[in-house]
Amino acid sequence: MNIAIAFFSATGNTRAMARIIRDHFKALSAKVDLHDVTVPAARQKGVDLSAYDAAVFGSPVHSLRAPQLMRDWLATLDGNGMRCAMFFTFGGFMVHPAHHSTAEILKRRGFTVVASAEFPGKHTYNLGGWRAFPDRPDDRERDLAARYAEAAYNRFAGNDPGELSDLPQGPFSEAELTHFESFRFKMVSKLPTRDGTECSLCGLCEEICPSGAMNHATGIADPHACIACLGCVAACPENALVINSTRESWQPKLSMSNTTEAELNAQTGKIYL
Repeated sequence: MNIAIAFFSATGNTRAMARIIRDHFKALSAKVDLHDVTVPAARQKGVDLSAYDAAVFGSPVHSLRAPQLMRDWLATLDGNGMRCAMFFTFGGFMVHPAHHSTAEILKRRGFTVVASAEFPGKHTYNLGGWRAFPDRPDDRERDLAARYAEAAYNRFAGNDPGELSDLPQGPFSEAELTHFESFRFKMVSKLPTRDGTECSLCGLCEEICPSGAMNHATGIADPHACIACLGCVAACPENALVINSTRESWQPKLSMSNTTEAELNAQTGKIYL
């Protein structure tokens, strides 16, 4: 069986899980190709799914859904009845309706969605001072990924004819969810910048930017294009890029979510079949 795993990963959590899932599929004798569609050029190039028997789509959760860039890319694909699975990485707070929202896009594009999963991963805002899943993914996610890959493989191969259904839609409308995306810029009020710090101008920040927002020469992110994924901050080899402190919002966020730091970080992932 030939399987394509296409994923969006700004700070590395989803990429790490894609590689782990790939290895588990390979252990089941599948041939697997990874397709990183994080940067604009990769999304424009696309993925020729006609060479595959099944596909897996991986994404982080940004404001309760897959990032808009990933949703837009998925909406360009043609499923032609292909069986597919999804997986998401999340930083500890609300996951739904990411599964439902993404499944609906894929179904509209002609895919048959048979499985999904969610895996904890260090939160992007840890770069500013949060303490959500600081050491994840870990062995718990690797073990869950093995069970997920086996279940998805069995559904791809027809050993299990089941399809994914009854995913939680959540209480919010699409319009409300779109409005919530702007809240990222309340947490990250100072977008990535060198803030006057000199660097070697290696250009990595601009090269890996998912939205084309970062200008490595000026060290400033275009506020009209930046999605506050903080991939540039995480990747900078000289730690030259900074954002505002997010420490002040950590305890209020926990209180608003009716949880504690210990409870949040004890969460585990989940498989949906």
